[in-house]
Amino acid sequence: MSLYCGTICRRKSFWWYRLLSTYVNKTRYLFELKEDDEACRKARQTGVFYLFHDLAPLLQTSGRQYLVPRLSQAELERLLGKFGQDSQRIEDSVLIGCSNQHEAWFALDLEPEVEAELGGSFISLRRALSQLSSMDSSLLFTARALLRWQDGHQFCSRSGQPTKKNVAGSKRVCPSNNIIYYPQMAPVVITLVTDGARCLLARQSSFPKGMYSALAGFCDIGESVEEAIRREVAEEVGLEVENLQYSTSQHWPFPNSSLMIACHATAKPGQTEIQVNPRELEAAAWFSLDEVAAALMRKGSFIQQQSDALPLLLPPKLAVAHHMIKTWVETQTCSSLAA
Repeated sequence: MSLYCGTICRRKSFWWYRLLSTYVNKTRYLFELKEDDEACRKARQTGVFYLFHDLAPLLQTSGRQYLVPRLSQAELERLLGKFGQDSQRIEDSVLIGCSNQHEAWFALDLEPEVEAELGGSFISLRRALSQLSSMDSSLLFTARALLRWQDGHQFCSRSGQPTKKNVAGSKRVCPSNNIIYYPQMAPVVITLVTDGARCLLARQSSFPKGMYSALAGFCDIGESVEEAIRREVAEEVGLEVENLQYSTSQHWPFPNSSLMIACHATAKPGQTEIQVNPRELEAAAWFSLDEVAAALMRKGSFIQQQSDALPLLLPPKLAVAHHMIKTWVETQTCSSLAA
């Protein structure tokens, strides 16, 4: 028995070593592409490109899902030539990742006339969220964020001179003073507040009709995550919270690139009367487990639900707020069954 167990343990250790090795190799390959312009140009020759126009990805319809077409560099060069565009446009592409086999992935923003040629359409990424796979959405999130950052950092904030992009698009350099600019994300706390039996959800006027979500706000300079949560909850709904617990995080590209830091918190005893700050929110309310569970069970895409006369709509499944709310429902349900 001990010999058998020892063999199993060695096999498991070898499997984990292989998994870690793949990740490390992939990570270091991407690092090389970001730091070595010639290596990145070489990778483009065997890589693939995802196309955008005005930050909207090119998508193809397949039933109720969207497919994301990918072009090789040779196919992209032929496409550019057909529409009378210089193949040098490829230099504007940005590196967005790679496969475990080191196939590099790039994104490039082009003119809209290529749609018909490729049998797809440039569709708002926010609109397409419910019909994309999690892998595709994560990749397109990265692409949109990098393309937007590149477009907004064409000039040095100190010298006013044009900055120069490296081949991967992972940084821009001001030739006049050698200042290096790197893409950044703004930290945002998103908090699901509960009182034990209910969760607090809120909505802004910009939300689709009927949609409520967790409280969220940008971290101020000098704040810790805990301080930002307490301040945001106090500002938006007039409550004090305790028992703060980190849950997970997510990159979110709308409207700018943000790092969503998801946490759970409970309202202090006796702190359940909501006082909505109209400068921050349109409405906020406590919702019961049954109400939220029913909202999670509704079928159909998020876009389709917007026009339905439903009492409560939740953020799309790809949003971290959806997962926070789902986790709360599952925890509450398990606690009820255990009791």
